[in-house]
Amino acid sequence: MVSTNDVKSGMALDLPDGLFLIVEQQHVKPGKGRAFVRMKLKNLVTGAVVDRTFRADENVPQAIIDRRDHQFLYRDDMGYHFMNLETYAQFAIAEEDVGEAANYITDGATVMLPLYEGNPIGVELPASVALEVAMAEPAVRGDRVSGATKPVTLETGLVVQAPLFIEAGDTIKVDTRSGTYISRA
Repeated sequence: MVSTNDVKSGMALDLPDGLFLIVEQQHVKPGKGRAFVRMKLKNLVTGAVVDRTFRADENVPQAIIDRRDHQFLYRDDMGYHFMNLETYAQFAIAEEDVGEAANYITDGATVMLPLYEGNPIGVELPASVALEVAMAEPAVRGDRVSGATKPVTLETGLVVQAPLFIEAGDTIKVDTRSGTYISRA
């Protein structure tokens, strides 16, 4: 248990309606009445963001989230399989729990898995990843407008807009937060 006066952004709480991460918190002391703590909480399972208000000095259950590096091994009908790099323990995560991260995970990629009570609760990617271009249409002569882009398909099936000089077989860096082209790798 932790007091609401001692909570900080980034802490995890195990509330009755789910596991939440504190996005931001604000201690409010009105001129009249008791102080309270207003928090913006992100559900770690669904990703939904909710606002909650707690009394000042109220005890809430804190969740200890252990983040460890894992290597992606393979994908099958059970989901995505990852291996802990320290203990060599393997986890299977359902496809719906991996979510959008599946567009950036390749064989042998290292990702961060947040674990709660020994069970993975999601996938955290690095800010950018290097992916190979599987298919890119050739640029048309005279199509050299400054900043012109074309759609390219990456090895994971993700389609991003890239500059005209990118060809099939090139390796490019992609921002995992926005899904945009950054540079050649």
